[in-house]
Amino acid sequence: MNPYAAEEKKTILGHPRGLFVLFFAEMWERFSYYGMRALLIFYLVQHWMYSDSEASVIYGAYTALVYIAPVVGGYLADRYLGQRKAVVFGAVLLTFGHFLMAFEGDGGQSAAEINIFWLALAFIIVGSGFLKANISVMVGQLYPRTDIRRDPAYTIFYMGINLGAALGALVAGYLGQTYGWAWGFGAAGVGMLLGLIVFVLGKPLLMGRGESKNPQRLAAPVLGIRFEWLLYVCGVLAVGVVWFLIQYQSLVGGLLMGTGALLVGYVMYTAVFKLEREARNRIFAALILIIGSILFWALFEQAGASLNLFTDRSVDRQIFGWDVPASMFQSLNSIYIILLAPVFAMAWLWLGRRGWEPSTPMKFALAVVQVGLGFLILVWGANSVGPGEMTPVIFIFLIYLVHTTGELCLSPVGLSAMNRLAPAHMASLIMGTWFFASATGNFAAGLISAATGGEGAGPGRVLEVYSNVGWLAVGVGILMMLVAPLIRRLMHLDTLKDDEPSLAGQDAIGEPAAAGVRIDEERRP
Repeated sequence: MNPYAAEEKKTILGHPRGLFVLFFAEMWERFSYYGMRALLIFYLVQHWMYSDSEASVIYGAYTALVYIAPVVGGYLADRYLGQRKAVVFGAVLLTFGHFLMAFEGDGGQSAAEINIFWLALAFIIVGSGFLKANISVMVGQLYPRTDIRRDPAYTIFYMGINLGAALGALVAGYLGQTYGWAWGFGAAGVGMLLGLIVFVLGKPLLMGRGESKNPQRLAAPVLGIRFEWLLYVCGVLAVGVVWFLIQYQSLVGGLLMGTGALLVGYVMYTAVFKLEREARNRIFAALILIIGSILFWALFEQAGASLNLFTDRSVDRQIFGWDVPASMFQSLNSIYIILLAPVFAMAWLWLGRRGWEPSTPMKFALAVVQVGLGFLILVWGANSVGPGEMTPVIFIFLIYLVHTTGELCLSPVGLSAMNRLAPAHMASLIMGTWFFASATGNFAAGLISAATGGEGAGPGRVLEVYSNVGWLAVGVGILMMLVAPLIRRLMHLDTLKDDEPSLAGQDAIGEPAAAGVRIDEERRP
């Protein structure tokens, strides 16, 4: 007898009620994460008194670790914990972390409270690792693989992500820059606590989804304690390791470079010596796309670092007589995604029916060109005013708009391309490489941001760097357009088979600066 038969009959808008538990839990988690992210660079510079360059490197190391942690958290959930318990544990760590951010002390790097700040970042990083990848997988687990409601479900979930991200930047950003850091970070903490409460209370509506595949293993004693609790202890110990790493950002860079080289080397070795020609070529195509994504995220992620500082210092932020706090502009990306994602989905479908839809490599190339054009538009706008005048705020709206259209050309096909190009036995490895590339791009973003804030640098230096990286991205994007037909041939789309079950949660998620968004199988080659 099915214990969840009664619950399965109860729906909201035709979907299981559990979808909306996941919707609200993830919305509040994204509220807290992006609310905190909108304030972080200002907190480092204005409260802890780091230079722009130092703060940018810390920001890059933090976001890199946030994006690589889900690779480990996803593995532990798949292998041992199950997604639900991993999400609960991650949410608890995140709640601790966000509330710890509110302990600001008197500021300055000599203050004892700065150790609490590092600890808060460590809790958020490890908590994100357990929660970020797993809650999206649970959405897919609510539906049979052939259920036509799966794509609409991920669209609803996707809106929750971006709604939370937009509200977080608006609310926490406003409170933090108007009333004080503790108010902004405290709001993020309240948001995360609400997400945890919704998820825990909504457990019956999840109909047993996301539970461990091996509960006996979790219950078995190891070193005198349940294996499940040993995993939680290891998670807390990981917070201590990350607390150390985040204070020595060069170690993070070294680990990324070393581990990345080993990862790519192993993928290349496997492709060359263990795969047949077509499968090998597909891996080569995936690696080329992955490398292109690193450049995209390195430039796109300036939004939370150097672009945030530039908006605060060099932009006329008066809108209808109100001097809008710079952190609130972080909401634009999410708002644009909510407005434009349906437009792009319909446009790709319309073009696809006529045989005009760009290939995956061409979409990647268009994304890289657009991220470069965004910076060039801002540089042009800043140089169009007289000496000493502030940049008109319209150009901040424009750079976020062009960067978002670029994201919508790259993110929605990224996970899809990795999922389709990797042989079944290498799927997790290639997906891990994709997320690792996102982490590398975020760390590189911190280094680029640092280059805009050298000793005595002003807006002129920022614009010089933006001009250089903008032209670089446009040039690389054009080169990618030229080689796109070659990459497409390497993908061997005509011989792809669909005779194996796809990855759980393959429809993925979409969020600002994420490694990927939802997938529409064969409709997006």
